[in-house]
Amino acid sequence: MSDNQSTTDLEVTADLPDAPFHTTGVDHITFVGSNVEDTVAFYRDVLGMPLVLKQPNLDAPHVTHLFFDTGDGRMLTFFVEEGRQSNRGPQRTPLGGVHHVAFQFEPERIEEIKDALEERGHHYNEFDRGIFHSVYTTDHNGFVIELSTDKFEIPDEHRGEVLALAQAKRVEEGAEYAEGKHLKEALEELGLPAEKVNLPDADSGSAGL
Repeated sequence: MSDNQSTTDLEVTADLPDAPFHTTGVDHITFVGSNVEDTVAFYRDVLGMPLVLKQPNLDAPHVTHLFFDTGDGRMLTFFVEEGRQSNRGPQRTPLGGVHHVAFQFEPERIEEIKDALEERGHHYNEFDRGIFHSVYTTDHNGFVIELSTDKFEIPDEHRGEVLALAQAKRVEEGAEYAEGKHLKEALEELGLPAEKVNLPDADSGSAGL
């Protein structure tokens, strides 16, 4: 984008951009964590991610590298050290930092998820996010975790295409945010089933992130 190009002219599309190459998906995302015990206790024992690899960090052998399967073969990994203390206090995200990470969940299990978070001392906020429904909590280091589901079932291979068309529907209507109806219209226009998932009512206010 040139310096004088307005952001309002920025094209939003699922078409591949004119770039020297294209990525094929997320392999893994790595965070600096605290210690093995607390990290495993949250990501494996609360969020249910299998710990599939544990080894020294190749660049700093005194650091342990943990790999968790997020549910689709994509990995979330952590650099942790023995004796490094967890800190549940709120984090301040610097420029270039990670604001939060969102994981998908099975919508029919939403009440089980909320109960499990509360039972393990991880309080949550629940919000209607227009085309998503989200539950926000924090891990053992105060990092914000979003558990999110689409309001309509979207095939993985069409997700970008559906969201880009929902964006076009939003702009055409002059709506400030994409809503469930825009998602439904996009699915129908693409000839895909528009099956709404069963979710509880929730506020549409700020998550305070």
